[in-house]
Amino acid sequence: MSGMVFNPVWRVRHYLKHRKSDRERALAKIGKAASSDYMRMQWKRALNSRAILSIHPTTTAYPVWVRMRSSDLAVFSQILIETEYDCLNVSDGALIIDLGAYVGYSTAYFLTRFPRSPVIAVEPDPHNFRMLLRNLAPYGARVTAVHAGVWSHPAKLSIREIPYRDGADWTRQVQEDSDGGIDAIDITTLLKLSHHSNIGLLKMDIEGAEAIVFRDNYSPWLERVERIAVELHDDTIFGSGTDAFYGAIKEQEFEFSRSGELTICTRRARIA
Repeated sequence: MSGMVFNPVWRVRHYLKHRKSDRERALAKIGKAASSDYMRMQWKRALNSRAILSIHPTTTAYPVWVRMRSSDLAVFSQILIETEYDCLNVSDGALIIDLGAYVGYSTAYFLTRFPRSPVIAVEPDPHNFRMLLRNLAPYGARVTAVHAGVWSHPAKLSIREIPYRDGADWTRQVQEDSDGGIDAIDITTLLKLSHHSNIGLLKMDIEGAEAIVFRDNYSPWLERVERIAVELHDDTIFGSGTDAFYGAIKEQEFEFSRSGELTICTRRARIA
């Protein structure tokens, strides 16, 4: 919107102001509940601390944890307040694969909105993955958390030391590294792991690695996907994500649309 500045801290403050129970949960992590002035002071102090707060938005069935001194607030706001993925639909009970699941906010949103769908959440960064496990534990067996980086082939990966963009937690990139401690996993393997024949929704936000995923070995799984929601990056060491993506899907029967940063592909005919 012209002239508007996106401020995730203000959005979370505004959100909590209008949800008393969430405000009380947040303050319970800081200390005792008290007057409005005290609440404002403590909330401001929490925003500037390394506190980890539990917040329960209306868009998830259970509370989620937010690390104050991180990019968690921005991602929380984008996914659970601004509802970035509200534009997506999934067939009843269809498999959802969340690639680049970060700390689990998008996965929790999908699990809540589509209560009959199982979700596989994939995240390579070990610190983010620990938070993901914490956030998704209440959903039990409906979610499978995979500590790995999605790739086009089996390999070993490591987190790149050179920051991407602002270098925040949500922009972590991986690279092939024979001595790396992170497994690479391809989508065909994830589909086999699920014991499903098709993927109802493939959500992908993997900081440029989509250029790797869509460059090789995509045919076996791509024809089994009903809907894709991907953020494309063209400014990474991997090359153009846009070129690789459209090159891979050009012969697939998809309809295209855009919503914010998302490129959305919906298959015209449902997979048998």
